[in-house]
Amino acid sequence: MNGTAKIALLIDADNTQIGKLDDIVRIASSRGRLILKRAYGNWQKDTLKSWNSYLKRLAIKAEQQFDYVSGKNATDIALVIDAMSLLQTNLYDIFVISASDSDYTPLAVKLRESGAGVIGIGAKTAPKAFKNSCDEYICIEELGGKGTSLQQQDSADADAPKTAEPCDMVAETLELLKMAAEKYMDENGFIYIGTAGMYIRRAKPGFDIKTLGYPKLTMLIEAYPEMFEIKEYIGGDDNRVVGYKYRVIARSAYQADIT
Repeated sequence: MNGTAKIALLIDADNTQIGKLDDIVRIASSRGRLILKRAYGNWQKDTLKSWNSYLKRLAIKAEQQFDYVSGKNATDIALVIDAMSLLQTNLYDIFVISASDSDYTPLAVKLRESGAGVIGIGAKTAPKAFKNSCDEYICIEELGGKGTSLQQQDSADADAPKTAEPCDMVAETLELLKMAAEKYMDENGFIYIGTAGMYIRRAKPGFDIKTLGYPKLTMLIEAYPEMFEIKEYIGGDDNRVVGYKYRVIARSAYQADIT
């Protein structure tokens, strides 16, 4: 699963926490090029009405699936059918499935048997069979966003996503810098800042370092010397390039510094 992999993100809206959507998209984007983003649900349900603004902001295509029989959820069937159709196109290297339902176990097994990578994102309580059928399973409770139950989604102000505080945006960017360093560091542990910038923009389309109060990404890195070591290089074309190394420190050390 490398950085050039083509990613398809499939979300079961009936058992995905809306407050985790930003993190789910970020994780999918960090695994490669996120080409397809779809969420499946019966959007006429009151419990899903607050998804509208999130889907628009994150550019996720909403796939309508009616409940043809009362008490029966047809969302999982629609997602499975789509996944198998997408598999036949041979366009996608990795399928990211946001769900916690055991019904997706056969799908994950089939995708892997066909040579595709599978990343599951769901609750800790998801059946072990589904977890084990994925190449990687990420517990949604451990993601940074705040979870929102279906009942909470129905509140009056749930329709508008909350704007992230600046300190939260800095913390998220620092975490992405750490992830980039761990993924693309050279034999000496350094990564070009330009490479890290591309990684962050892929994980967060529309990212602009100026919104965090720094003219350049380098200046943000320089502001946290306890986390990063900066080094200048002379590149292959004799141009000056700058790289950084992540210093292994406790996560709480920099979180406390920015709050």
